[in-house]
Amino acid sequence: MDKFKIIRPVVLGIVKKDNKILVSEGYDKVKDEVFYRCLGGGIEFLEDSKEALKREFKEELDIDINVGKFLGITENIFTFNGKNAHELVLFYEIDINDKDYKEKYHIIDEDSGSYAIWVDIDKFKNKELKIYPNKMYEFLN
Repeated sequence: MDKFKIIRPVVLGIVKKDNKILVSEGYDKVKDEVFYRCLGGGIEFLEDSKEALKREFKEELDIDINVGKFLGITENIFTFNGKNAHELVLFYEIDINDKDYKEKYHIIDEDSGSYAIWVDIDKFKNKELKIYPNKMYEFLN
């Protein structure tokens, strides 16, 4: 299924520690733009969004998470690398167990060179760095 031709249901987990938020770095070569996004992914057919979030963290970081409060939903229409995309994004607070806490996580994905890192929330608040989708700015407090 081509994710650039459908409205895709997505779930993202927001985890904060010491005024930092766990994100992955992305790069749009058409816009020449570096951006950040919380971790998560697509919700599969007949899969509960909380279970999808747990699955994504297990697949990508090989850790178990605790899913907390539902924070909201947004419709995200955007372009990435010159392609139009459309998502419905659900947001949850999550916790990572202390035993699984790392300063940097290697993301197990088709792009083996990507990492999840802790970034100071103030860098997003003062617009020094970009975080997507834009609704994320509401959750940075």
